Amino acid sequence: MVTKKEKQSKVFYKGGKPIYLRGRVFEGIVVSDKMQNTVTIEWPRIAYIPKYERYEKKRSRVHAHNPAEISAKVGDKVKIAECRQIAKTVSFVVIEKLAGAQELAK
Repeated sequence: MVTKKEKQSKVFYKGGKPIYLRGRVFEGIVVSDKMQNTVTIEWPRIAYIPKYERYEKKRSRVHAHNPAEISAKVGDKVKIAECRQIAKTVSFVVIEKLAGAQELAK
């Protein structure tokens, strides 16, 4: 059971409106931070091809809102969660920075 305190901690704000988290959660690496308050996240996945009975490597890329208190940069490993649609291509928000680019390089 989710307590009220946990529910309140999952609220971010964009333009004065609350962003409630719901849906899927992913971990990935920031590959671009050139947009205002938005980053592009990428993570690898493996897809099965039945015709050839083999697997292939693919990658998923999504845009996510980057709150000022987190401010993820290129190379950072982050956790993102699904939320309401913020812009035409943005339906995720960065909720946690797991590791910085310098820590991943080591």
